[in-house]
Amino acid sequence: MNTRQLDLLRRLLCDLQAHLRDTVIAARRRQAGKFARVAAVTAADTIYHIDRISEAAIIAWFGRHWPDACPVEVVMEGLEGEAVTFPRGTPVAQTAWKCILDPIDGTRGIMYDKRSAWILAGLAPQRGVRTHLGDIVVAAMTELPVSKQDRSDQLSAVRGGGVAAVTHDLVRGTRRRWTPRPSRARGFEHGFASLAHFFPEGKALLGAVEEALWRDLGLLGKNGGQLVFDDQYISTGGQLFELIAGHDRMLGDLRPPAYAKLGFSSATLCCHPYDICTALIAREAGCVIEAPAGGVLRAPLDTTSPVAWMGYANMHLARLVRPVLRRVMARHF
Repeated sequence: MNTRQLDLLRRLLCDLQAHLRDTVIAARRRQAGKFARVAAVTAADTIYHIDRISEAAIIAWFGRHWPDACPVEVVMEGLEGEAVTFPRGTPVAQTAWKCILDPIDGTRGIMYDKRSAWILAGLAPQRGVRTHLGDIVVAAMTELPVSKQDRSDQLSAVRGGGVAAVTHDLVRGTRRRWTPRPSRARGFEHGFASLAHFFPEGKALLGAVEEALWRDLGLLGKNGGQLVFDDQYISTGGQLFELIAGHDRMLGDLRPPAYAKLGFSSATLCCHPYDICTALIAREAGCVIEAPAGGVLRAPLDTTSPVAWMGYANMHLARLVRPVLRRVMARHF
């Protein structure tokens, strides 16, 4: 792998996502009322009508634009059957790359026009079923904005090359570069930080874990938890963006161990590898994205494996929380 090829692949992922964003926005103008209809329920997630639009656009784009010299296997929701490769028909064993995608991360927010969703993609050298999240060397994420918003952020990275961040003006067709600046705070007082508890399932246990974490960190005073602010963004890509942009200091998702403790199926309620495939971008921006106990995320690049993760705006916060979180998890899980 050389720098020139990796940068070409980064730009290709950005072009794919810009095309997908524009396709979904155009479809929203024509058929917004259909977006929230359930199209299917798979082992990976609930698929809505808006997801079907994006899946078709991705397959068509790869067929037209992906270079034959870089044969790739595409992994995403809706493609859980026979392997999909480009050029079409290439045996998986002969592909050089594995690309994992989330066409729309944050479907539930964008289909009701509540909050931006994100298009996510990560690219790793092909190692078959052994390919995991830690192998990703190129990643891109593009904002799918709500209808009243005329700008869209796009971030991309090659491992070791920092982050390229631009804001697209969707009306004027212009773009502006900007520099991500994660928080440098050395504590959590009067800042945003939270653990994911999006759905009714497991909310009590996850809430207890979060409360215990803040108590053990000395952040629950006589007025309760008012020193730390909570913002539940139902999009893993969106959560990563909040860390990258400096809005949040810590975010994490402990649903897999919580659901295992409660005996729930985690198949459709957890973060999956495609949701967290742009962790590389956060790391290149200076954030710490890791397994709850520390260490690299190693979930396989598939559509069903549950992924627990923690994200910190900087290393100081990671070092502060890690030992406390381990003790709290040992007590509750």
